[in-house]
Amino acid sequence: MKKSRIFLLISVILLVAYYFCLPKKLFDVPYSTAVFDRNGELLGARIATDGQWRFPPNGSVAYNAPIIPSKYETCLLAFEDRHFRQHWGVNPASTYRALIQNIKQKRVVSGGSTITMQVIRLSRKKPRTIGEKLWEMVLATRLEFRCSKNEILALYASHAPFGSNVVGIDAAAFRYFGHSAAQLSWAEAATLAVLPNAPSQLHISKNRTKLLEKRNRLLRYLFSKNKLSQTDFELALQENLPDQTMPLPQIAPHLVSRFYAKNRGKNLISTIDKSTQIKVENLLEKWNVEFLQSGICNLAAIVIDVQTNETLAYCGNVDFFNKKNGNQVDIIQAQRSSGSILKPFLYEAMLAEGNILPNRLVADIPLNINGFAPENFNRNFEGAVPASQAVSRSLNVPLVLMLKDYGVPKFYNYLKNNKIAALPENSGHYGLSLILGGAEVALENVTIAYANMARVLLNEKPTFCKILKNENTKEIAATFDNGAVWQVFEAIKEVNRPEEIDLRAVSTMQNVAWKTGTSFGFRDAWAVGVMPRYAVGVWAGNASGEGKPNLVGARTAGLVLFDIFDVLPASSWFECPSGKFVEAVICKKSGFLAGRYCSETDTVLALPQGLRTKSCPFHVLLNLSFDERYRLNADCAASEPTLQKEWFVLPPAWAYYYQQYHPEYQALPPLRHSCSGSENAVMQFIYPQEKTSSVSLPKQLDGTSGEITFRLAHTDRNAVVFWHIDENYIAQTADVHTFTIPLSAGWHKITAVDNAGNRVECRVDVR
Repeated sequence: MKKSRIFLLISVILLVAYYFCLPKKLFDVPYSTAVFDRNGELLGARIATDGQWRFPPNGSVAYNAPIIPSKYETCLLAFEDRHFRQHWGVNPASTYRALIQNIKQKRVVSGGSTITMQVIRLSRKKPRTIGEKLWEMVLATRLEFRCSKNEILALYASHAPFGSNVVGIDAAAFRYFGHSAAQLSWAEAATLAVLPNAPSQLHISKNRTKLLEKRNRLLRYLFSKNKLSQTDFELALQENLPDQTMPLPQIAPHLVSRFYAKNRGKNLISTIDKSTQIKVENLLEKWNVEFLQSGICNLAAIVIDVQTNETLAYCGNVDFFNKKNGNQVDIIQAQRSSGSILKPFLYEAMLAEGNILPNRLVADIPLNINGFAPENFNRNFEGAVPASQAVSRSLNVPLVLMLKDYGVPKFYNYLKNNKIAALPENSGHYGLSLILGGAEVALENVTIAYANMARVLLNEKPTFCKILKNENTKEIAATFDNGAVWQVFEAIKEVNRPEEIDLRAVSTMQNVAWKTGTSFGFRDAWAVGVMPRYAVGVWAGNASGEGKPNLVGARTAGLVLFDIFDVLPASSWFECPSGKFVEAVICKKSGFLAGRYCSETDTVLALPQGLRTKSCPFHVLLNLSFDERYRLNADCAASEPTLQKEWFVLPPAWAYYYQQYHPEYQALPPLRHSCSGSENAVMQFIYPQEKTSSVSLPKQLDGTSGEITFRLAHTDRNAVVFWHIDENYIAQTADVHTFTIPLSAGWHKITAVDNAGNRVECRVDVR
């Protein structure tokens, strides 16, 4: 009884020891990082940290093992372990045969190892002794309990040495034959089956004759066993061995590096479409050759599937292996000055909240707000332009004034909430420059934001963009209004943009909502375009931040943008959101809701919230002399026959520039001299615009204070204006009412009086 208990105890101990003898993680080795496209085609890889090309195993839950290609499995079992499917890790017949052969030859000529035993040997990396061999047998049987035959095959195929620094069938297939293991021919499969048998002695670069003999011997055996047809056998024998190892693909190298930094040692299935990626890379290489002549070294582009919000092409830069010009910088993720690329978002926000109507006039006049003096790209001012044109033509001054009306903090929150920009500083840090490039954004985030606007029009929810195929889609609590987005896209798909690309010069015939941008100092050129199927973002410039005169969004990134759209499948345009708009009667000249005195009107579609905007402030009813030569105030109108007439009157500063582009604009008739005062403003300061403002004057080289230029607009071209500073008469002007004067520090009152007695004044604090 006591002996039986001891025997039972020993048995239990042995069973427990047997159960735990095999390590839970059989292979503790570093793996290469391999990145594949959406269809499983290799884009690129990074070598493992131990210097081996060893692709991570894929497939099974237990060991993440790959699926073994059938041709390779057939060749491997025929060469290494013909009874693999029958034995339990150890083949007694093979072991006995190997033992007899070794005794007869008085040296080791055969190991008798099964594939299962070889898996154990590969994992342990121990010297090949009799004791180690016996222990391999024990562990092999234990492995058979843990894993299926397919999993064991997969473990072997993933970790077998194939010569040089190539480990595993996946790496070997690409390094020796330039394609995946799934595409192996019979000759290639046979070559890889015999290579691990003696990888240090057989290699494609040495003992090639012996390697070829072993391959062909295996092929003949397979043919004799009816594993190969006559045709397959003959074709396989005619295939040559590869002459040298092949380089791995280098497609989307910046994306591969991005994954390598965060997902090292994994097989990663991306959302990239290899065909689209190659087309875009080729286009960027072509344009890079041209841009280099202007000192523009870097170029990046991203293509997003709007409907799925998946990245189809990721070109972080050009000429990846050039280390001289910052070509290894991934511009898609880099934070760069936004230029004008954010303007459509401000327009969308204002439309959605009912702050503006699409054709409403916005001032386009010289502007100076506490030293911030934005200018349009063409250095011209048009007095007033419709808001939609201001956005499509990327006019800086009107957009600054729109942001001033909307509020910097509100737009700051809008950009952050919609994940358009990170904006690490508070809103006050950016101020009104936020709309002109005062903030930094990433090409990826901006393009995703445009794609999400398009998704709203397709009745899809805004989401983060997927770049890994197995990622979960995360929604963004975006505030895009589909009606407002429709109006934005209708504005920025217009082709008549003098300041930008003449679309007649590019070949695309597709409808694209697009926007370009150029940052201050010509450092960043942007272009983003969107249609129902795709969103494309392009950046051109220098990773170093060096500016170049020709680095303009419309002339660089914009041209690349339309080239990319040309290689993408065509797409129809968005459908107008149903039930979203109401009819609104607007003033034809001003774009405001029609007021009491607007005689020329249009009926347009507008968002319901747009009906809350104010009516036209520019149409007034005038009392005119019967011959319409003079304007009369109420006192004069009572003493003579008068004519009442509706008149379109812009503020004098607006009118001064507006009439240069609109010869049909009629200035106010002059007030009859016998009438005192004025019922309408006839003159207005262009600079300074505010009634109270601060001005900083730089010191001159001789130490004296700088000068300040005052500018005033008058509706009467023949008026004479008398200037006073601090009640002291200084000068008079006619026609062009501008004068420059040095001022001491402190507060000063500037007064302008015309020859009809009209008066305007402002106060400036000189610092």
